[in-house]
Amino acid sequence: MKTKRCNFCGSDRYVEKCIEYLYSHRGKYLLVPDTPVEICQECGMVYYDAAVLKEIERHFFAIQNQSEAPDNYIQMPTKALARCSAQ
Repeated sequence: MKTKRCNFCGSDRYVEKCIEYLYSHRGKYLLVPDTPVEICQECGMVYYDAAVLKEIERHFFAIQNQSEAPDNYIQMPTKALARCSAQ
């Protein structure tokens, strides 16, 4: 069996964790708490399972089409950086 290696640093040391994932599409967002990921212990590269990302995408579009309700709504402040907004 072939050992899985990090695409960035080549390490085979991973830790499984759950993180908050922010999905965005055309200026709309879905915050997904407890998203399972694998993180390289050497460089910190985060790896997502394709099936998990597809499920997040499915929920996002179902919520946007109002065929599914979100668990919660939050407010998020925004602040532009002067050096980027002047372009």
